[in-house]
This record gives sequence, C-alpha cells and structure tokens, in this order.
Amino acid sequence: MTDVTDMLVDSRQVLTFILAEEEYAVDILRVQEIRGWSAVTRIPNAPDYMKGVLNLRGAIIPVIDLRLRFGFGARAYDQTTVIVVVWVNSGDRQRSIGLVVDAVAETYAISNDEMSPAPLMGAGVEPDFIEGLATLDEKMIILLNLDYLLNSGDLALDESGSE
Repeated sequence: MTDVTDMLVDSRQVLTFILAEEEYAVDILRVQEIRGWSAVTRIPNAPDYMKGVLNLRGAIIPVIDLRLRFGFGARAYDQTTVIVVVWVNSGDRQRSIGLVVDAVAETYAISNDEMSPAPLMGAGVEPDFIEGLATLDEKMIILLNLDYLLNSGDLALDESGSE
C-alpha cells in the first residue's frame, strides 16, 4: 500500500489555463493570485506581448500576454480573460509577473509517472520553456518552465536586477 506522504512527493499540483484552445499548466505553488482582466499602464517601446504594468497592492508588476509571447496572435479580451500572477525566480531574486491567458481551466495533481520530457523539436524550435508534458483526461497538458520563459529575451534582468 502506498503511503500518503509518498504520493505527495511523487506528484505535483498544477493550475491549468487555456491559450489558443490548448491547455497549459504552471505549478500551483508559483501562483500568487488570479484576477480578472483589468486595464494596465502601457510602457513605451515595450515588445507587443508586454501589455504594461499593474499596481498589485503597492507592487508594480509587468503583465505579459502569453498568446502574443507564444506567437499565437491577438484575441479580444472578454469575461473569461484573466491575469494569473506568478512567482518567477530570476537569479537570486524572486519577482511577480502577470500572465494574461484566455481562461483558467482546472487544477490537477500530476504524478511523476504521468510526466514526459519535452520532445526534441529540431532547428528553430526552442522547447526549453517546456518543463514537461502530461496526458490527463485524454488531453495533452504542457507544463511551463516559468523561470526560463520569463527570464529570456526582453524579459531578462540585467546583473543589477533591473529589467
């Protein structure tokens, strides 16, 4: 018989959300909060996927549209559009970033046995932002590596800790 403690160590809780009709997941321990879409303050010369910044109880956080970050194209925001505020490790710091997603889906406990590594994709496709893939309820869920995804390219912090 499997001990409950063993089950907790061998699985992880994830929050899933929808982007362009696909389901993505982040570790639930990285989720700070989920909020409905609200207007943000635009930042001049920012990449198109950086929607702006949001004042979250006195902390100014960047807000990223994941559809645009992944190259899926824009979609009008509606009543299901939410901002998932997540914790991201950036070197020796931790920071909050808001992710605009089409809708929140489910929470799941995914066992290590259900996880597969990201496939090798070939030239021009960089799978480093994928931590793993899981098949649950007959659908494929992509678990995102937030630290890689939100610390690469225009989102990387310089050595002084500024963006």
